[in-house]
Amino acid sequence: MNNSAKLTKFVRASGCAAKLSPGSLENVTCHLKSFHQDLLVGFEGNEDAGVYRINDELAMVQTVDFITPVVDDPFVYGQIAAANSLSDVFAMGGDAKTALNLVGFDGKNHSTEILTEILRGGASKAQECGAVIVGGHTIETPEMLYGLSCTGFVHPNKILRNNTVREGDVIVLTKPLGLGILTTAIKADLLDDATILRVAETMRTLNYKASLIAREFDASACTDVTGFGFLGHLREMSGGVKTIEVDAASVPFFPEALEMASMGIIPAGSYANKEYLQSHVHFKRDIGADLEMILFDAQTSGGLMIAATPQNGQKIVERCLNEGIHAVIVAHVVRQSDTDIIVG
Repeated sequence: MNNSAKLTKFVRASGCAAKLSPGSLENVTCHLKSFHQDLLVGFEGNEDAGVYRINDELAMVQTVDFITPVVDDPFVYGQIAAANSLSDVFAMGGDAKTALNLVGFDGKNHSTEILTEILRGGASKAQECGAVIVGGHTIETPEMLYGLSCTGFVHPNKILRNNTVREGDVIVLTKPLGLGILTTAIKADLLDDATILRVAETMRTLNYKASLIAREFDASACTDVTGFGFLGHLREMSGGVKTIEVDAASVPFFPEALEMASMGIIPAGSYANKEYLQSHVHFKRDIGADLEMILFDAQTSGGLMIAATPQNGQKIVERCLNEGIHAVIVAHVVRQSDTDIIVG
């Protein structure tokens, strides 16, 4: 990581801003409706981004996200926050083009050098996927916040929705789970440097290549794994009209997350996910409370979940592995039963 010797422990100093729980957010957005002939994706369906048609060949993808620090290195924090923000464009099948910095900065306790490094980290990830930082907005806040407001483009007929899975599809996951638990452990100073490096590398890895591969092999649906956790975003993929069966043994996760979960090092958002989703998930067998919590764990800059036919799903996995992306088939889609998700 860059410049770590220059920093105080600003992750712990900055605290952690909790996201609204899935239930609370649903109660808010259900009252918000936008209608326009060119609005292709709006509030409905809890999609990853909005999509507005410009013409028959081009639609604009818009999204915004920001996070508090998850690692001590400001450059890497900037990279992770940018990767997390840009991911929503990729999840919709789009290419990111421009982005605006969103900054809440505690100038009383941190030098402007730290802010410079954060912004450099964000810019490096935008550049990596061909996007351009075009400006932004900064305010003084008691805790650090950073993210991007992103704009991308997609063909109106090639949008990847999160809830258009087909019966018989498989679900491919492109990053391991446990990131929420492990970033909580980082704040508590419970992880060794080698583990922190692996966690940070995972979070700052863009989902752009995985998105391109999903498009190449005719993905039927796509979303990224973020605050609602693996099972929460799978439930969105089910759309309430299909059931998704998860093979718990195939789901990749950081082994350190299992150890931290056993110690109770679990973010509040993960507990909220479990409380909200437990009536929508059926566990066919006892997988243990700690692994169960990993499946509910609220992620930061998690991987994509890509739905495709079994043949194309295997091709997606093979192409991802060739690109250094450790993708795995973790679930398959079946006819709707009495529950949205079955974990076996």
